[in-house]
Amino acid sequence: MNKTPQAKEIISQSILRLKENNTRISKCLAELTEAEVWQRPNDSLNSVGNLILHLCGNITQYIVSSLGENVDRRARDEEFTARGGLLKEELLLKLENTVENAIEVISRLDDEELLNLRSVQGFEYSGIGNIIHVVEHYSYHTGQIAFWTKLLKDKDLEFYAGIDLNVKNITK
Repeated sequence: MNKTPQAKEIISQSILRLKENNTRISKCLAELTEAEVWQRPNDSLNSVGNLILHLCGNITQYIVSSLGENVDRRARDEEFTARGGLLKEELLLKLENTVENAIEVISRLDDEELLNLRSVQGFEYSGIGNIIHVVEHYSYHTGQIAFWTKLLKDKDLEFYAGIDLNVKNITK
């Protein structure tokens, strides 16, 4: 299994971001009631529960199925039509298990697999393209979940508690 330093870095940074978003969504769920998890801001927006189901479907399709070479069983429309059925602890466990499965697949990829093209959802992506898509997509919906949580609870979620974000960059 040949992994260049660049491949190792892509893999490690991707895994870091996936885990980081798990932590953020977990914080949001801890703030929300069971009813709020399935509450929709309006008919054209999704609940936190729907977004978590959607993330599980997307991560499974792009990483576990495509890169892991497993059968694609995604039923995408069901991710958005659900109106409950899972408690927030069950949603979090489903998300954590999905991300853990994806991390296992990503960790095994070598240089060749990172560059191979695959068809996913009708798009052609390399392994790197699939990983970037999932990390970006996960971050995007994590931001939506955080925004909705802050709106409902009117509080800072302290994602960066104890970190000075005003530190200037050091140039060489």
